[in-house]
Amino acid sequence: MQRRHFIAAGAALAALPAWSQGYPERAIKIYQGFAPGGNADTIARVVSTEMAKTLGQSFVVEAQTGAGGTIASATVARAKPDGYTLLLATGGHAVAGALYNSLPYKTVADFEMVSTITYFPFLVVTGADSKYRSFTDLLAAARATPGGLAYGTAGIGSTHHLAGELLAKMAKAPLLHVPYRGDAAALTALLAGDVPFIIAPPTAVMANIKAGKIRAIAATGPQRWPGLPDVPTVAEQGVPGYDVRSWAGLLAPAGTPRAVVERLNAETLKALQLPAVKSRLEDMGGEARGSTPEEMKAMVTSELQKWTQVVADANIPKQ
Repeated sequence: MQRRHFIAAGAALAALPAWSQGYPERAIKIYQGFAPGGNADTIARVVSTEMAKTLGQSFVVEAQTGAGGTIASATVARAKPDGYTLLLATGGHAVAGALYNSLPYKTVADFEMVSTITYFPFLVVTGADSKYRSFTDLLAAARATPGGLAYGTAGIGSTHHLAGELLAKMAKAPLLHVPYRGDAAALTALLAGDVPFIIAPPTAVMANIKAGKIRAIAATGPQRWPGLPDVPTVAEQGVPGYDVRSWAGLLAPAGTPRAVVERLNAETLKALQLPAVKSRLEDMGGEARGSTPEEMKAMVTSELQKWTQVVADANIPKQ
């Protein structure tokens, strides 16, 4: 997170109207749409634990799983806009907006953005004994393979899947998507030699990379991932401008008072300055990075537009 965000947060907190200084007066609930104990759940708990200390009220994190996180999003979109119901959204929030024909909420318009929390790339991973020793080797093979080179992901419509579709388009290298039921199943397929490579988040594959069972040949973000600094990015290896990262951040229902949004933003940015929070997010493969509400809205809007175009270009059936 840039220093100017922290300074701005302090100024915003000092300037809040007197009435809002009493907020919050009771516990705040954060919904997240994925399994308890997973990345989204952990991120929500790591940050809210520190926010609770400075706000003087507890946070309750509740998993409301199903439909790619859209059930939790719908719950928050319908909630009273008083600052007591929040959403821990991930990159899947924008993907769902691109992929679903009809959602009971609008991806951007039905929410007040509070702040981003973390960003993390995906990794392009091959077997340890793969003949593809580099990402450029893999692209060359894809271009020479009738029907495209197969790759595995956590499932149809996942961010991993769309990352592959965008890669195929930008690299002009045909790829054949093979969906699995989650990252663990995709990793099992890679280890068994069923697919030549997979696209997966660092948390799903790092243990096997460290054990020497698989090899990361590219990271999908704009810079090298600090967890594997010797692994070049996709952009460095022949696909300039390629940038796919997932993210997590806090959203509130549309209509939440600006003063409350600013208070939550300020406390989120303060939490992200703490070494323990930064370290925990890094352990999960991410980078702690806050934002203003306006910056987050611009980012989510851009992500929605990008994935909508990818879905259309790849003829992925709307769900």
